[in-house]
Amino acid sequence: QVQLVESGGGLVQAGGSLTVSCAASGRKFNLKTMGWFRQVPGKEREFVADIYVKEGTSYYADAVKGRFIISRDNAKITVDLRMNSLEPEDTAVYYCAARRPTTGWGTRPINYDYWGRGTQVTVSS
Repeated sequence: QVQLVESGGGLVQAGGSLTVSCAASGRKFNLKTMGWFRQVPGKEREFVADIYVKEGTSYYADAVKGRFIISRDNAKITVDLRMNSLEPEDTAVYYCAARRPTTGWGTRPINYDYWGRGTQVTVSS
């Protein structure tokens, strides 16, 4: 099993920056990718970004491309999401997710095997 724990959420003004982090524990050496989703009440969980743990290849949702940067620490198996030029529309609970090597590629929640509990990010206008 793998446990994911997020940290770093909080309140920030529009235009500001914030970094959320995710640390993996347990059988963390068996992860292919780690990523971030976000969710607001009444809406589906939305893909934000994903990164291959070994190769470092990253992918972004169009809504955050050019503003958010995902990075990972291969040794510690941690992943950070640096969020720049934040907008009120970025307000959500941000969830860390991870995928096993045997799980196929995709950006839907069903394509991920492990989840953190989430951290709240609030962007004030």
